[in-house]
Amino acid sequence: MKNNHNDRINSYAKISEEIQDLSKLCVENLKIDPELYTKYAVKRGLRDLDGRGVLTGLTDVSKIQSYIVEDVDMIPCEGKLYYQGYDVEDIVAGFMNEKRFGFEETVYLLLFGKLPTMDELNTVKDILGDYRTSLPTHFVRDIILKAPSKDMMNTLQRSILTLYAYDEKADDTSVPNVLRQCLQLISVVPLLSVYGYQAYSHYHDGKSLYIHTPKSDLSTAENILYLLRPDSKFTELEARILDLALVLHAEHGGGNNSTFTTHVVTSSGTDTYSSMAASLGSLKGPKHGGANIKVTKMFTEMKQEVSDWNDDEEIKAYLKKLLHKEAFDKAGLIYGMGHAVYSISDPRAKVFKEFVEMLSIEKHLEHEYQLYANVERLAPLVIAEERKIYKGVSANVDFYSGFVYQMLGLPMELFTPLFAVARMAGWSAHRIEELINQGKIIRPAYKAVKKNQDYIPMNER
Repeated sequence: MKNNHNDRINSYAKISEEIQDLSKLCVENLKIDPELYTKYAVKRGLRDLDGRGVLTGLTDVSKIQSYIVEDVDMIPCEGKLYYQGYDVEDIVAGFMNEKRFGFEETVYLLLFGKLPTMDELNTVKDILGDYRTSLPTHFVRDIILKAPSKDMMNTLQRSILTLYAYDEKADDTSVPNVLRQCLQLISVVPLLSVYGYQAYSHYHDGKSLYIHTPKSDLSTAENILYLLRPDSKFTELEARILDLALVLHAEHGGGNNSTFTTHVVTSSGTDTYSSMAASLGSLKGPKHGGANIKVTKMFTEMKQEVSDWNDDEEIKAYLKKLLHKEAFDKAGLIYGMGHAVYSISDPRAKVFKEFVEMLSIEKHLEHEYQLYANVERLAPLVIAEERKIYKGVSANVDFYSGFVYQMLGLPMELFTPLFAVARMAGWSAHRIEELINQGKIIRPAYKAVKKNQDYIPMNER
């Protein structure tokens, strides 16, 4: 038996070496000359150098504004984000001033294209509350607890694809059925995220296992904190700021990577579960949904390397090290600064900042908040000195979100799943929009640049 075990280890080692050699062939034979992208005017990433996206579709769901056009010139302006035509800053001011939770109202607005009356909002809140208890019997035990993953996005994808098997109308793409599926997913994804983390925490880290039952009368944000914490306790400010984070992450135009994925996959005619799982796969990428984790880890190192958090010159020196690939992950980036669309400001970061400061006071972390504020102020100056940039640079929403989640005591493993919890609302609206407008299957063109070759018989190679 021992010899068989050793033979398998040796076999796996040999296979690993062979794969390493084969991978060199991939790099050697599949590399495309970068100059060809310029020669054929390929818009890499479907973007122009000035940040404008290549137009691939139309949407009512949301709009991003980062510049105004005067004659033919693009003039950068303060960033604006609109949900169904309503300024997000006005939406936030509305529910904050009235001391209401805003995520459920945002879900209604995105899905139905209008602001709800109180009766309409209560109807949707009741539906979401009822669906929170709709997970199939033993689903948590059999699907989540029996196969815990170290990555919560993997857990989410697997759970959502498994829910397909429990749905008798899984492949029905009529609007009423897809709306039902979307509302169910918006409701249960917070549960799947937290339960997935609890399983990971227990089986991988040896911590106590807590599986609380959600409460239908609590908001989405309140339920997340209620389910996550051992004592289920939280302050009003904690819940309201988490709710705000969900609102600001709920939607961001049809062109972002995961939402575009929603449109692409939906256009093929596939089911809701497959579409959402594909979008989750996109969001999992560190260039998209994982950015706030990078910001958090960067600041962890910064706090160790910068002795005086109020010394501008010391902070700037560290930021220059980041750009020179001499600090943190040596990627040459200041994470949380800059955005593919915004230049002067990201409206989500601007809204967030005020409430982040309030939470830092409650948590007695004002000194740490000031470091973030100092970096936000100084980073654009350092970047402008060190790099040639085609548009302005400002803090994006990821700059502060990781700090907020840390102050809320949320584990880093849940940072990206919380993005998914929020964005499920936007993906749902875009999926329904794609179905209603019956677009063609999305299939952009790729130009083949490999020269044709004559086939060589085996004995002549």
